[in-house]
Amino acid sequence: MNDTGKSGRDDIPATTGERPTLKTIAYMTGLGITTVSRALKDAPDIGAETKERVRLIARQIGYQPNRAGVRLRTGKTNVIALVLSVDEELMGFTSQMVFGITEVLSTTQYHLVVTPHIHAKDSMVPIRYILDTGSADGVIISKIEPNDPRVRFMTERNMPFVTHGRSDMGIDHAFHDFDNEAYAYEAVERLAQCGRKRIAVVVPPSRFSFHDHARKGFLRAIRDFGLSEFPLGAITIETPLEKIRDFGQRLMQSDDRPDGIVSISGSSTIALVAGFEAAGVRIGEDIDIVSKQSAEFLNWIKPQIHTVNEDIKLAGRELAKALLARINGAPPETLQSISGPVWSSMAPKP
Repeated sequence: MNDTGKSGRDDIPATTGERPTLKTIAYMTGLGITTVSRALKDAPDIGAETKERVRLIARQIGYQPNRAGVRLRTGKTNVIALVLSVDEELMGFTSQMVFGITEVLSTTQYHLVVTPHIHAKDSMVPIRYILDTGSADGVIISKIEPNDPRVRFMTERNMPFVTHGRSDMGIDHAFHDFDNEAYAYEAVERLAQCGRKRIAVVVPPSRFSFHDHARKGFLRAIRDFGLSEFPLGAITIETPLEKIRDFGQRLMQSDDRPDGIVSISGSSTIALVAGFEAAGVRIGEDIDIVSKQSAEFLNWIKPQIHTVNEDIKLAGRELAKALLARINGAPPETLQSISGPVWSSMAPKP
């Protein structure tokens, strides 16, 4: 070895103590820098085997593109922004969503940045910031409203975006959604099969689209199976959990109470069960509960709860794929998908 600290060749890039570059990958693969660059960008004229070899080396040495340089050259940030309400962290929603998205992005040049916000405040604030600063190439949003200003704003500004949920405003946009209408209908049907007659439903606040979907399925099932609705007043899935627990205890200590519950939220279900049991009510005997969950955990706590799974990792993957396609110019009306309810294998039979 010569006294320069290199392996006898001045054109070999350093592999220790320095940030890996395209030149590093080119040396390690025996390819040209241009070929390496195009392979990392998934260029169609580069073979699949070459792309995989380049990506493998890039992962092994921890290569990251210089975002400032990329932006100067291409006008792109290689960033996808996921805007989530902070209350969606409950029960691992955020981690599962992020896991699904990054599964898809891991083979691309894109990086995920999570932008938290408080939905009760102006939901436009993080969207305006992203668009005004040009800090992302595409945006994923959730908690969609029927007439959602974020959808309108990003459509008008030609920002590629995808929504977790559907709007109802006459604008075609990319989305992935869970079929809450089908879930609510099937949940009421399950309670009818259990012999329940007075059914209550814990729904999202009325400002959200999935409130309307869940109510539609619930009311249709109530009519079809000849049951009656027990109103819960102002209780929604966004009511603080301790208030839901206290409400559940008071409800079950009264003479006028439901014998079946449909819940759209696993965390709300846990709070209700805590209140019911504090009042001496036995789940599966005095009352039956059907709950949606984003991970199979409710039956570990209470095997008597009838559970339906919403696959949030799947939603993350579908959202990421739709957004990448939108960034590449695919029409939004071709990037719309809905996943149906799946009854948990751990749920009791009616």
